[in-house]
Amino acid sequence: MAGAVAESGRELPAFAGSRDPSAPRLAYGYGYGPGSLRELRARESGRLAGTVYLDHAGATLFSQSQLESFTNDLMENTYGNPHSQNISSKLTYDTVEQVRYRILAHFHTTAEDYTVIFTSGSTAALKLVAEAFPWVSQGPESSGSQFCYLTDSHTSVVGMRNVTMAINVTSTPVRPEDLWSAEERGASVSDPDCQLPHLFCYPAQSNFSGVRYPLSWIEEVKSGRLHPVSTPGKWFVLLDAASYVSTSPLDLSAHQADFVPISFYKIFGFPTGLGALLVHNRAAPLLRKTYFGGGTASAYLAGEDFYIPRPSVAQRFEDGTISFLDVIALKHGFDTLERLTGGMENIKQHTFTLAQYTYVALSSLRYPNGAAVVRIYSDSEFSSPEVQGPIINFNVLDDKGNIIGYSQVDKMASLYNIHLRTGCFCNTGACQRHLGISNEMVRKNFQAGHVCGDNMDLIDGQPTGSVRISFGYMSTLDDVQAFLRFIIDTRLHSSGDWPVSQTHADTREAGAPSAESQADVIPAVMGRHSLLPQEDALTGSGVWNNSSTTVNAVPVAPPVCDVARTQQIPSEKAAGVLQGALGPLVVTNLYLYPIKSCAAFEVTRWPVGNQGLLYDRSWMVVNHNGVCLSQKQEPRLCLIQPFIDLQQRIMVIKAKGMEPIEVPLEENSEQTQIRHSRVCADRVNTYDCGEKISSWLSTFFGRPCHLIRQSSNFQRNAKKKHGKDQLPGTMATLSLVNEAQYLLINTSSILELHQQLNTSDENGKQELFSVKDLSLRFRANIIINGKRAFEEEKWDEISIGSLHFQVLGPCHRCQMICIDQQTGQRNQHVFQKLSESRETKVNFGMYLMHTSLDLSSPCFLSVGSQVLPVLKQNVEGHDLPASEKHQDVTS
Repeated sequence: MAGAVAESGRELPAFAGSRDPSAPRLAYGYGYGPGSLRELRARESGRLAGTVYLDHAGATLFSQSQLESFTNDLMENTYGNPHSQNISSKLTYDTVEQVRYRILAHFHTTAEDYTVIFTSGSTAALKLVAEAFPWVSQGPESSGSQFCYLTDSHTSVVGMRNVTMAINVTSTPVRPEDLWSAEERGASVSDPDCQLPHLFCYPAQSNFSGVRYPLSWIEEVKSGRLHPVSTPGKWFVLLDAASYVSTSPLDLSAHQADFVPISFYKIFGFPTGLGALLVHNRAAPLLRKTYFGGGTASAYLAGEDFYIPRPSVAQRFEDGTISFLDVIALKHGFDTLERLTGGMENIKQHTFTLAQYTYVALSSLRYPNGAAVVRIYSDSEFSSPEVQGPIINFNVLDDKGNIIGYSQVDKMASLYNIHLRTGCFCNTGACQRHLGISNEMVRKNFQAGHVCGDNMDLIDGQPTGSVRISFGYMSTLDDVQAFLRFIIDTRLHSSGDWPVSQTHADTREAGAPSAESQADVIPAVMGRHSLLPQEDALTGSGVWNNSSTTVNAVPVAPPVCDVARTQQIPSEKAAGVLQGALGPLVVTNLYLYPIKSCAAFEVTRWPVGNQGLLYDRSWMVVNHNGVCLSQKQEPRLCLIQPFIDLQQRIMVIKAKGMEPIEVPLEENSEQTQIRHSRVCADRVNTYDCGEKISSWLSTFFGRPCHLIRQSSNFQRNAKKKHGKDQLPGTMATLSLVNEAQYLLINTSSILELHQQLNTSDENGKQELFSVKDLSLRFRANIIINGKRAFEEEKWDEISIGSLHFQVLGPCHRCQMICIDQQTGQRNQHVFQKLSESRETKVNFGMYLMHTSLDLSSPCFLSVGSQVLPVLKQNVEGHDLPASEKHQDVTS
């Protein structure tokens, strides 16, 4: 099979042929035919149309009928606080108790053996055990308790050691291979009279690789036949089942762990923020509790130390009022899951069948030179669902065997509307073991700026994490084939292949086997031209300050041009210099983006404020929850064209099919209600620009939207980044930009990329990208006519006219560069080609910040101004240190 794939480079293996004929036949699709399964998916998860969701290990997705059933229940019944005694409260209490029984039945046990303690999730359940377990501290007369955990454990398990360390209890990490070896050696000598309580924690399924550890370890450890460490005493076992039970049945009558933490959203997507600790009743009396909250006391005195806990274990440990409506939602989750799939055994077989097929297909992919396309991190050969769950962890390789950073893979996947997960997945132990990352490397990576959850995927050429895909009960073969086609298209395409352009409005069947069909087109919209003000003679004095809407000078107004007229402006003539780049370095184009992620407003001369170009990214569009929209989520933002008229103090906003609308530049402080928003993890104070523009935007996008503006009374300070020191008294302030006040690009760099894109078509097709099109995709403020491609990456400082700038570092690009700024359509080839040509990080353009700025008189940036760069010292080549971390540009 591998050879066949290597020859064709584009063929997917047959679904049936991927399975071992000697193995038991597994079920796919719950008895539905392929067409019926698609219909079920469309009916229950219609929101996934056009989306390939492969992060079910992170959170599976709820079904529509589950939500409808739950909301109907709420509409038809009155549920009161279960701690009261009225009729509605009694209904709640009884319903909650019935749900407890339903949970126990789901895990094949009863209230005679286990108690369900509701928590906020599996993490809270683990914390409860850490704080309540009957630990014995180490002392002169006792070796103390032992806390042992498998290194292939979630962060929340490892975090329990901080509780034990505080009370002088020894924590010991145990490697999987050591426990497997101990299992083979058999029982060691133990002292049956020693009753020191010890706790061993391990996952039923690794959330990193999906390997399933033997449930037989529970009884072997408890009986003394298997020792995590050679310490006599009484061993208790905590089975972390959060990942395992999302796609598999767990029989607690056969595998009686003492503590079993779970999170329900992993099973059926809703509700989130609700989990449980299943405690075996033989271990429950040993748990100790100090704090007591509402509902846990049978009696207590406020004036004396007198407290009698509730007799029920659940009531003792459920402090305060539980999330009772979410508990009631669980019933509908279990009912719907059973009705749609027939039960967890069917889900186990369905999801494993998909994972096995994907594993076989990925393993077989080869470059023409025979090199593997991916490196899979696994402890199994995906032979059986008893040893492997529906999780595949891997890194993508180039044809030389070098790892391609997971951040790049994630960005490319998003262009195909594939949702996966990257990083270390809150499992550093497994990540280190599979990727060969030493403890010292983890420390060095942290010193280099890498933290959990960031995009620093490669440091000194070595990976800091990987890519994970995972399947859930609603996953389909179409999802798998769409993912495999994505890998093939992006890694095994020939030079003549062009991945399909897709629009955000793609509504075809998720994961259709062919990625080259039927991309829906966004309705015809205005072809956006860069409409420029005439060269204006701005005069007068005063402070040009982005945080103030008062401009003391009286400028000549930049006219709002006729949208149908083709532009002819001085900057276009200056662009002719770009082709040869023979003269001095000069500014050829200036752009500002008044509304974050919306269209550019091109100018030839523009005032400068203390946040950058005046009014650059002073506004942004947010959704109904106040979350900033970018072109990643809504590509049509680029079709919103703002124009600034400084004389009339207005911003005119236009879009195809919409009447122009005006927004005042002045801030009405008396009617302004400040709201808090976020931009790149920074809190910013903003205010709503009113219902009129909100209605206009909502009509255009077909969903509720608001236009908000940064408050003039709020100062957002730039973070110190890239090892650059701020000069005394020059703390840089930012508008709603992501990272820096300015972004500069070099047209020689654009021309090199342009040549690569258009010469890769060997069939004489029409040019697909113009220089103008490419330059607009990078959404720069300043474009210069550099002499050599990427020479700007060697600069430390630059001067433009009388203004001086510090070069902060390169801009690490995201998938927004794949969006045509004049149509809103996507083309993955831009990002892919840039990724190939830059080899490591997808860098393009340089961030700039003012080094000093005297605003006592108006300052301007102008097209035609000379650019004088200062080279970095001791820098060779164009590549910057891999440890530099940059925020993706999404504005």
